[in-house]
Amino acid sequence: MEKDEKFKVASDDWIETYPLMERIISTKEVLWINPRYALFDDAIKKTSIGPQHVTEAEDRLARFAPYIAKVFPETKPTNGLIESLLVRIPKMQHELENMFGQQTSGELFLKCDNDLPISGSVKARGGIYAVLKHAEDLAIQRNMLRLGDDYSVMEGNTFRDFFSQYTISVGSTGNLGLSIGMIGAKLGFRVTVHMSADAKQWKKDLLRSKGVTVVEYAADYNKAVEEGRKQSSTNPNSYFIDDENSKELFLGYAVAAYRLKRQLDDMHIMVDESHPLFVYLPCGVGGAPGGVSFGLKLIFQDNVHCFFAEPTHSPAMMVGLMTGLHDKVSVRDFGIDNVTDADGLAVGRPSGFVAKILENLVSGAYTLSDSKLYVLLTTLALSENIYLEPSALAGLPGIIRLFNDAPAQTYLEKHKLIGKMKDAAHIAWATGGSMVPKEIMQDYYEKGLGLLLARRV
Repeated sequence: MEKDEKFKVASDDWIETYPLMERIISTKEVLWINPRYALFDDAIKKTSIGPQHVTEAEDRLARFAPYIAKVFPETKPTNGLIESLLVRIPKMQHELENMFGQQTSGELFLKCDNDLPISGSVKARGGIYAVLKHAEDLAIQRNMLRLGDDYSVMEGNTFRDFFSQYTISVGSTGNLGLSIGMIGAKLGFRVTVHMSADAKQWKKDLLRSKGVTVVEYAADYNKAVEEGRKQSSTNPNSYFIDDENSKELFLGYAVAAYRLKRQLDDMHIMVDESHPLFVYLPCGVGGAPGGVSFGLKLIFQDNVHCFFAEPTHSPAMMVGLMTGLHDKVSVRDFGIDNVTDADGLAVGRPSGFVAKILENLVSGAYTLSDSKLYVLLTTLALSENIYLEPSALAGLPGIIRLFNDAPAQTYLEKHKLIGKMKDAAHIAWATGGSMVPKEIMQDYYEKGLGLLLARRV
């Protein structure tokens, strides 16, 4: 049987097995609670990655900090640490309650990865880490570097000339390509980014201005990754950073959780059995939200609850987790077009690598429309003077869905959380925005303003 026949659009069998699928196929907003979610001690036994791997990644980033501080002056105040602020957003929490007519409990925070140094998105974590890991491996293999060295020596022409013999490539909808392109080019690598049709033109232009080769495709993200992987395999000196299967990307993202723990401690925000933490993460292929969630579960275990947020037209991770088929199924198999303005989330097929690690650790997922992303963008700008790109707004309504949707209430009851919600912390992960050109951000803002005013008429 052909694949298209096997996954027949609106199949009665699929809808009978997964009743929520009818609304998903109709691109309606939904919230899905993961029936495979398990207590941490049981879930972690099924994963191939542990805390020692995340610690190794954190140590590697510390070794590179002197180099990062030297070549990216914007990181000097943090001594080469690529990190973002955690901020309270009480005005936005109030606006969300008014917008959706739903009261909430606990405090809402924004994790400002939209302001991460170098490439201005969450991809500055995993993408930059994956390139640094490869650079270190090559330099150590050639006896040019030892673990105890001052890595700022890599800024010189000797290392740039050495790395120029090698190519790094990646398939991307935009932000991952930016992070890998910027750090790769700075080190001296030849970098090729395979960009899907939904990638924004300004991201392509910025990469080219840094000396990066951009290959454009009329097809979607998964095709860009497939072609990039294929072309890279023909060059023995080419290293393909596989967004669908990369352990290095995953670990780079996971480090964020350890740093978040320190921020929460500094802000005197408790996370324990009486003070639950809820985190809402925009999700495309799954690497960034998966890695962050994994790190959070390692630290806070059963006291943290992670939810993925996806566009209604690109619910790849939700469909993969719901069916248990992970990367064996695409949203297009169900007749969903994978067309969204949230370019970073425009993914039709999830990472099987990530989904299999997170299938017992993620609490659930929800979808939202593009129009809501724009309304939220403008509302956040008006209330908190924070500007995000559309895809980065996906995490903000998570707190509303938790209190408003019946399946979420059932989840809270099951895990004995109802009485603890007044002491809960909620974090919406802001994944990008600071690199967006001002005139384009203004267009986003005005589109959201028009939609916001229309809602009030």
